[in-house]
Amino acid sequence: MQEQRQVVKVDSDDKRPRRFVFVLLDNFTMLCFSAALESLRIANRMADRTLYSWRLVGEGGDIVHCSAGTGFKVDGDLEELSRDDTILICGGIDVQQATTKRLLGWVRREARKGPVIGGLCTAAYSLARAGLLDGKRATIHWENSDSFAEEFEDVELTKSVFVVDGNRLTTAGGTASIDLMLKLIADHHGEELANAVADQLIYSSIRTDQDTQRLSVPTRIGVRHPKLSQVIQMMEANIEEPISPSILASDVGMSTRQLERLFRRYLNRSPKRYYMELRLQKARNLLMQTDMSVINVALACGFASPSHFSKCYRAHYDTTPYRERGSHAARLSI
Repeated sequence: MQEQRQVVKVDSDDKRPRRFVFVLLDNFTMLCFSAALESLRIANRMADRTLYSWRLVGEGGDIVHCSAGTGFKVDGDLEELSRDDTILICGGIDVQQATTKRLLGWVRREARKGPVIGGLCTAAYSLARAGLLDGKRATIHWENSDSFAEEFEDVELTKSVFVVDGNRLTTAGGTASIDLMLKLIADHHGEELANAVADQLIYSSIRTDQDTQRLSVPTRIGVRHPKLSQVIQMMEANIEEPISPSILASDVGMSTRQLERLFRRYLNRSPKRYYMELRLQKARNLLMQTDMSVINVALACGFASPSHFSKCYRAHYDTTPYRERGSHAARLSI
């Protein structure tokens, strides 16, 4: 059967294709990369002309493995590029280890030419390490946001699905690459083409940089109780200096006993226990993703002493903070 499709007339008269250079880091997330690349491919198809071209590069110029273990043969090594190229660094698991000195030196040299440079998924970390996000707004996958905020105080970290700040682009990962690419396609060639690409992707809810990346509290916990959601939001926003259950209850207009009953009924744990689990989860992220000392991790998560932190951590994760970090480092070195 012959394929039928309607060709979209683009707003731009640019004859020369815009080139995107995808930099694949070791353990990159395949979804964030493929979503971006497919958006460009479909834009070409819908316009019935080559609006975009692309090149894949990676350190060493040979095979780069994604986080699922599949190897990708790249087109070349980290090479000198044109100012007109758009550079998209694709990150994933253990981005700290994948952000090598060579990569940092290369991206800093390329940045001096003034191109658009973006970080997909966790690659905002790579841009920040290179100093390319200082004084700018950015986003990163929510799982890495705690460690990012601690390490890069000069970056205004947001919870948006993507951020465009001047010639710097960042996404939160996953399908956020589609949202970013649809915005770029609309900016380059008009909304009609961007909408046609979204239709081809069966992407019915196009998000903007005003949309946040995480599900709402009610959706995440599976409970639609407004006061419970309010309390959990306050807990999540006050990890370093925890608020007492009595103040939390008072702030939403209920007694401490009512708050206790609410948590028991819907979450099968006390407010104090739930709050502790949130703090310990942040602590684990910081231990795994930063070089912060255990003492500083404890303080950042609201623990007054390392001994109390260690005791609570062991009770919850069945290991100490020191062993957790040591075992993680050992896994990375394999």
